[in-house]
Amino acid sequence: MSRTFASKQDAVRWARKKESEIERGVWRDSSEAERTTMAQCIDRYIRECLPRLSDPENERWHVNVIRREPLAKLAMARVRGADVAMVRDAWLKVGLAPATVVRRLMVISRVFNVARTDWGMESLANPIKAVTLPRVDNARERRVSDDEIAAICSTTRSRELGVFVRLAVETAMRRGELVDLRWKHVDLDKQTAHLPKTKNGFPRTVPLSSRAVDTLRTLPRRIDGRVFGLHRGSVSEAFQRAARRAGLENLRFHDLRHEATSRLADRLQAHELAKVTGHRDMRMVLRYYHPRAEDLAKKLG
Repeated sequence: MSRTFASKQDAVRWARKKESEIERGVWRDSSEAERTTMAQCIDRYIRECLPRLSDPENERWHVNVIRREPLAKLAMARVRGADVAMVRDAWLKVGLAPATVVRRLMVISRVFNVARTDWGMESLANPIKAVTLPRVDNARERRVSDDEIAAICSTTRSRELGVFVRLAVETAMRRGELVDLRWKHVDLDKQTAHLPKTKNGFPRTVPLSSRAVDTLRTLPRRIDGRVFGLHRGSVSEAFQRAARRAGLENLRFHDLRHEATSRLADRLQAHELAKVTGHRDMRMVLRYYHPRAEDLAKKLG
């Protein structure tokens, strides 16, 4: 091990510290982390880790943004919590949503974790653990009425998107799950759709209502085997355009999953509902369940 110092006193102090770590058996070689920049690790992360993610393109967008930051020019061992905090504050200052900032910070965290566990940088500390994350409050209780769904389907210029929207309300599937759906995983006779790849990594089979089956039957079969020819980003953009044309405010595509969960809750028990939506935590099921007070009143008689 070698290192250059401005004074002999600093050099002696560093040498004693390293000798002590070796004697106590806690020393870890930091040479790899000292000579590898964060940008180099990000490039390797893109090559080796992104293809294994459920939504690689969305992650790639955030990774590329981080790579352009001055922070990425630092050696991995030199990145401190204070450096990350400066980037965090800069992102918040330009108006990024706290949820977006947190997601980018988690990308940085994943890069450091994989560098420490898989790339020979055992001595590396994760700077995200020394940073306060922005508070995220993105819980929503927006219900979507049948009239609003009909308005979106009638104003969109994509017939496929109309089917996509109706199926989302019937099944509570995520946007990415519907985009990735293949005909070979759909059994219209048994009224099921199998999802081998989901957001949380656990495959599940979704029951299809009669309305969902009828909706799927209206779609022509594609040569590539996909149920829909849409892409994740284009779905959200087209949905927002249709909502604006219909004069609907404060409506996002993900609200359809909330609406579907609330509707299914009237017909299924809690554990059955979790199997359909794919939630592993019942607290998340409750977060997506938004009953109307008037409907609860009717149940009370």
